Amino acid sequence: MSRPVPPQVIPRPPTWVPGSPAPWADVPREDRTGISVQRVLDALTALGQRVPVPEDVDSDRLLGPTVTVNEAGTPGPLRVNAGVLAALFEEEGEARLIFTRRSAGMRTHRGEVSFPGGRLDEGEDATTAALREAHEEVGLDRSSVTTVGWIHPVVTMVSASVILPVLATLPARPHLVANAAEVERVFDVALAELADLSVFHEEHWRIPGRTVPGTDDGSFAIRFFEVSGEMIWGATARMIYELLCIVLKGKNGF
Repeated sequence: MSRPVPPQVIPRPPTWVPGSPAPWADVPREDRTGISVQRVLDALTALGQRVPVPEDVDSDRLLGPTVTVNEAGTPGPLRVNAGVLAALFEEEGEARLIFTRRSAGMRTHRGEVSFPGGRLDEGEDATTAALREAHEEVGLDRSSVTTVGWIHPVVTMVSASVILPVLATLPARPHLVANAAEVERVFDVALAELADLSVFHEEHWRIPGRTVPGTDDGSFAIRFFEVSGEMIWGATARMIYELLCIVLKGKNGF
């Protein structure tokens, strides 16, 4: 018998309004399928997002609604303090991404879908932390992982972590076992499934007291992917959004 899905807390404000369609809505359907790992690598290469993985990022190159200053309160580089592993493997010509659903007992982001990962320990970079956490959370064999690139960091609204997604490839479908203390479910989804227009929607939110530079009304976009019986939103959805923009549109998701 499957375990019940822990409730996610989506703090949707009453003033939310529908957002824009997916940027890849104009991409022919046949081009939104057959997304191989090599196609992902070629797209990353074209935008200069292959390895090495950066250790910090200019504050104007963060994905989604975020702070725009560094710890000193001035514009400039933000130091990455968390890393996640977006691990790809290929089956039947389709690249697939590995996800986890976080345990209901976690202190933050409980019940949410995410990539394996977490905060950097002392002396770690984002890649090392992402690999360590993937091994701890789902038993991923680090020797099977090849780091290939990165996605622009995001800042989470709840924990204010600056998360750098590290892209990696695996030679085949891995054998994974969820660490029950941290993970309720481990699953994978094809990029072609995530690119299906029926699974994506966007909302525009406004939060009292939250300012968003560059907007007239202080609103910002929140993206959602409803797939594999899960609702993926927040920081993870922003990462998927950029990856699909890179692969399908040849540009970043800003």
